[in-house]
Amino acid sequence: MTKFQKWALFLLRVGAGWMFFYAGITKVMNPAWSAVGYIGEAKTFSGFYSMLTTPDWLPIVNFVNEWGLVLLGVSLILGVGVRLSSILGAVLMLLYYFPILDFPYPNTHSFIVDEHIIYIMSLLVLASFRAGRVWGLENWCSNLPLCSKFPKLRHIIG
Repeated sequence: MTKFQKWALFLLRVGAGWMFFYAGITKVMNPAWSAVGYIGEAKTFSGFYSMLTTPDWLPIVNFVNEWGLVLLGVSLILGVGVRLSSILGAVLMLLYYFPILDFPYPNTHSFIVDEHIIYIMSLLVLASFRAGRVWGLENWCSNLPLCSKFPKLRHIIG
């Protein structure tokens, strides 16, 4: 991998990490925030998203949304667990994509592909290139005794 490629992966990882961290921490810090404003009027899979807004599910959805974004951001910024967090983040972005999708228009300025699809693609690039090993903590973490004892763990987390 060239120095330019390393810089590009590093900047993508940290930039995306900051974006996800900030999106999550602003939700955590706002006690009035709820996912119901985003998924309450889902255009695609409305039955599924309607179920997620019920009193039984909404606290779980809010918690996973808020802290999932924060932890995804921290993982990307620090470069630890990037493979796992990127894959889970891509799933989260897919769950963000469907409520706004009025096929084939996710919004008035997009046709099929919008920012959520770009986020998914970016996260999959970070996962596939093991971006946490480029100026991140994954090299250090992969040498911990836990990863030596469970070598498959090294592959899963990064």
